[in-house]
Amino acid sequence: VKGISTYWKTYCRNKKSVSLNLRAQQAKALLLRLIERADVFVENFRPGTLERMGLAPETLLTCNPGLVVVRISGWGQTGPYRHRPGFGTLIEGYSGFAAMNGFADREPVLPPIQLADSVAGLQGATATLLALRHREVNGGTGQVVDLSLFEPLFSILGPHAANYRLTGKPKARTGSRSTTAAPRNVYRTRDGKWLCLSASMQGMAERLFRAIGREDLIGNPRYASNADRVEHGEELDAIIGAFVGRRTLAENLSFFEQSDVTIGAVNDISDIMEDGYIRERGVLREISDREMDSIPVHAAVPRLSETPGEIVRPAPWLGEHNAEVIGQLGYPDADIARFYEAGVLCDATATTAEGDI
Repeated sequence: VKGISTYWKTYCRNKKSVSLNLRAQQAKALLLRLIERADVFVENFRPGTLERMGLAPETLLTCNPGLVVVRISGWGQTGPYRHRPGFGTLIEGYSGFAAMNGFADREPVLPPIQLADSVAGLQGATATLLALRHREVNGGTGQVVDLSLFEPLFSILGPHAANYRLTGKPKARTGSRSTTAAPRNVYRTRDGKWLCLSASMQGMAERLFRAIGREDLIGNPRYASNADRVEHGEELDAIIGAFVGRRTLAENLSFFEQSDVTIGAVNDISDIMEDGYIRERGVLREISDREMDSIPVHAAVPRLSETPGEIVRPAPWLGEHNAEVIGQLGYPDADIARFYEAGVLCDATATTAEGDI
């Protein structure tokens, strides 16, 4: 965005950066020195790259038997696709996500965020903690985590393999409507805004019908049960949509909240930035920045009572902490200067990762 990598600034806060040129043999030696005192090593090269560099997991675990080696790739370390490029976009299409996302009469829709990468990152963090816990509690050694981008995303899409086995049909695209619960959709308000509503539980659906003055729908066999409501979801959406469309967003929110119906605004980021919940909960934090003076980023998630997360430094320049970190290995300034001259360490630079999809 405007030449500034906001992704880097958001996700790399609290980190230090060392830039080693791993084509240089001495850089590999420095990396192994760092690994001797590390708990976790994360890499996301194509499978086989680490081995060709002389840094296979066996080598790393010989250097540090307690190390957890997390290998993230598009398709995993095994299988016929292991050497294919693995960008998240390809995974989001191949996994079945795009095919089920969007509306039935339109093209499949890819997510507007780095969904496959983010889901894999979360599962990678969980796997890392499991491996560290095994080492701590069971006296186990380190181990290798083989994490593809594909499997974490596929795993959160639901029981689609089982459903396909039972029905013989892939899941259809239904927009914001659910195929298992109704009513559940987004509805346009009189002032052109949108709200989302979910009343899938029987009691909530009946409460909704009473609130909109359609108590007759409760006894109507077309809407009597959740399965009936799903089957006749288009008709039901028309009824609810007509009611919502006669009122502004604020009027709808006030009315349905007083009726204790589960409803909410469809916000964009401008709404979120001004929301009282965001401010009082402290969802966003302003941190100092060398290009923007300050930048809003999300607070640490999740919240821990005894060891709450803190943001202590902004995202670094690439290689910003070369001298500090390599110096901790016992190398004097003169050696570090020679590492720069020999191309073992790369010069610190403001260049960071790309910021947009």
